[in-house]
Amino acid sequence: MAGIAGINKPDQNKLIDKMLDKISYRGNAKKIIFSSKYSTMGIITNGIQSKDVDSFIKENCVKDYFGEEHLAEAKEIDGTLQLKRDVLGVAPLYYGYNVEGTLCFASEFKAMLEVTKDIKELLPGTILIDNKPVQYFKVKADHSLNYEQNIIAQQLFNLLDDKIKKSVSDNKACCWLSGGLDSSIMASLLSQYVDKLYTFSAGVKGAQDLEYSKIMSDYLKSIHHEIIVTPEEMIKILPDVIYHLETFDALLIRSSITNFIVSKEASNYVEHVFSGEGGDELFGGYDYLKKIPLKKLNDELIDITYRLHNTALQRVDRSAAAFGTTASVIFANPDVVEFAFKISPQLKIMNGKEKWILRLSMKDKLPKEIFDRAKAKFWEGAGVGEILAEYANKKISDSDFQKERKLKNGWELNSKEELLYYRIFKEHFGDLDNLDWMGKTKII
Repeated sequence: MAGIAGINKPDQNKLIDKMLDKISYRGNAKKIIFSSKYSTMGIITNGIQSKDVDSFIKENCVKDYFGEEHLAEAKEIDGTLQLKRDVLGVAPLYYGYNVEGTLCFASEFKAMLEVTKDIKELLPGTILIDNKPVQYFKVKADHSLNYEQNIIAQQLFNLLDDKIKKSVSDNKACCWLSGGLDSSIMASLLSQYVDKLYTFSAGVKGAQDLEYSKIMSDYLKSIHHEIIVTPEEMIKILPDVIYHLETFDALLIRSSITNFIVSKEASNYVEHVFSGEGGDELFGGYDYLKKIPLKKLNDELIDITYRLHNTALQRVDRSAAAFGTTASVIFANPDVVEFAFKISPQLKIMNGKEKWILRLSMKDKLPKEIFDRAKAKFWEGAGVGEILAEYANKKISDSDFQKERKLKNGWELNSKEELLYYRIFKEHFGDLDNLDWMGKTKII
């Protein structure tokens, strides 16, 4: 990952330095701040992205860039800053205006607080031009692939395989491995192109994810790291997780606990990791989707795909960035996204089996236990949910919950667990009136 920040005003080096300091963990290889006639911009990078910084400066821009699926860019054009974000929002980008009405931006919300509390999130697939957001990419479900399912499955395999191959830059690679279908696909494809494949999984003792990750790692003969997490460790890490995530969304925080722990361990070995996020949204991986009529399925998939930037992709970015690593999310590649929505919904959920066409694309390339494994939510598979809910119930009384659950902006917290997280969030960032920049998990 890289971290970027800037303001549409010259000679603001000290201010940009303060902003970058707030997100310094996103890169420890290089920090550069430069000023033009109209603006001041800065970037911090890890070892992977630092080689590109000089070319960015020549273009009078800064980028958090690693492949077509990972882009946050600010570029000065005719004296005005233009901002751009990748199609699904793998790379985060926030913007706002200071008291003088001057445009400023940063990779994370906490850096923006150095300049303004008027903060907005640049949405995925959007460019900010002349201070107006313009959508440049929109998912369309056209169902134009009318071939026999085995042909479509082979085309899907070839596409994923090509994107993985182009993303590998070393003889070793790392994959966060939950033992679910999506992360197992990433690990399987990676294993073809590297001499050393590191895989990492975490969960409480006896968690499903640990069991299935072991099956997959044994199958691939990867260098596997299994981390057993205790309830005490989860509770201890909560403030750090919430600080990096910049949210109090209970479901997102639940799913991020073990991801943070895995990311920290992986950073000891590599600067670049692979994640399987996005497969459930593109190919119909959630159990509730089976209850939706097929003619309405793609509408729901598009909806949850466009929410990824505030859910799973936010978890991926902040988990990786917290420890200075870069995450590749192959399912978020524009070509993969477009291909997925050309596939008929009948091939996504078939005979009650979710992600059927994706499974078929990997036939004979995965162990049977992985090929057949049903979807488990990230926090369920790792065994996290009940532990955190019980802890919150002990910490927060019924009367405190009723008294504190309604926020200044009118939002109502859904549970004592969410109130616990909000209290920690408030300790980090203060009691904010404006939370419009923060997305929330869709309640199903």
